[in-house]
Amino acid sequence: MKFLKKLLLSLVFILGLAVLLLYVFDAEYILRGVRITYLNGYKTAYIDDYTEFDNRTIKASEETQAWPQHSDYNSAEATQKLESTNEELGSVAFLIIKNDSIWYEHYAEGYSKTSHTNSFSMAKSITSALLGKAIQDGFIKGLDQPVADFYPQFDTRLSVGDLSSMSSGLNWEENYYSPFSMTARAYLDDDIKDLILSLKVEEEPGKAYKYLSGNTQLLSMIIAKASKKTLSEYLSESFWKPMGMQTDAFWQLDDDQEGEEKAYCCIASNARDFAKFGKLYMQHGKWNEETLLDSSFVATSLQPRFKESPEYGYGFWLSNHLNKKMFVMRGILGQYVISIPEDDVIIVRLGHQRGELSNNRPFTDDFYTYVEEAYHMLQL
Repeated sequence: MKFLKKLLLSLVFILGLAVLLLYVFDAEYILRGVRITYLNGYKTAYIDDYTEFDNRTIKASEETQAWPQHSDYNSAEATQKLESTNEELGSVAFLIIKNDSIWYEHYAEGYSKTSHTNSFSMAKSITSALLGKAIQDGFIKGLDQPVADFYPQFDTRLSVGDLSSMSSGLNWEENYYSPFSMTARAYLDDDIKDLILSLKVEEEPGKAYKYLSGNTQLLSMIIAKASKKTLSEYLSESFWKPMGMQTDAFWQLDDDQEGEEKAYCCIASNARDFAKFGKLYMQHGKWNEETLLDSSFVATSLQPRFKESPEYGYGFWLSNHLNKKMFVMRGILGQYVISIPEDDVIIVRLGHQRGELSNNRPFTDDFYTYVEEAYHMLQL
């Protein structure tokens, strides 16, 4: 009995010391991470975790614009490979949109066409769209405008276009596994702005692609500062309302309602509404004959900036799989909006996990499966 008592006291002491050290070394955000993930039965971020954070509402219009149903809606069955992949990786939504109509639609685990789940890095594409809108509105001069015009502490060679094309040269650490990494701190801490403004340019900007979430976060701060609006407000008036999104969405904040949106990730919405960004870009920035984005900005966004890195443009991933040019919004757990203009096809997948990265390909294996099996179903 005495042994158990001593053991318990030792454990309490060690736990107390660990908590104290986290506060001393300004890493108390890790406690928040433990509460949000492990105490909810997860080991990392998950698709429903937006409810654990403060959010700012992205308001939809009262006049929604629904996707029409294709005349062959859900007449085809998922292939065996698609079905097994969806089951194995926990897909909760899978859509195929053909000729501007929903051709196939499947939900699982109680999720539906209005269920909100985390976009993760698909938000980077949406933030890039906001950059295009800010340029169109005259808040930002163009892709070449220096970041230093908004935050003078940064190297004058660094431009807003370098941030969107992932070529900033900033000393951000893109690590998803260490709890002490910048990525973990940005996701869990309560002052993301302070973290971003501490970054330095260590490599010459605009010379090479290097994927860094900090780029998009700094870009979002510039958009908000230039427009004098919160990102959520600007997104609502620029796209969410004009495109007739069917539900309000939610953008995670780093703190309370006065906090910063986590622009590199974390918009909670549904598959049908996310798909509309694929349609907007396939229509060269037009929606119902209204120009929401300048067509030249859209065209630039969907071309690789660097010959050595053909997989990325400005905020969008790019692929020539099946010898078809496609552009992709993509999130860390296998969130995809895959747009294939030449066949007027949009594929949306939301879910819990993604596949393995193999054969030095720029996408995980599940991406190729979703595209190939959708084409088998469409018989294209």
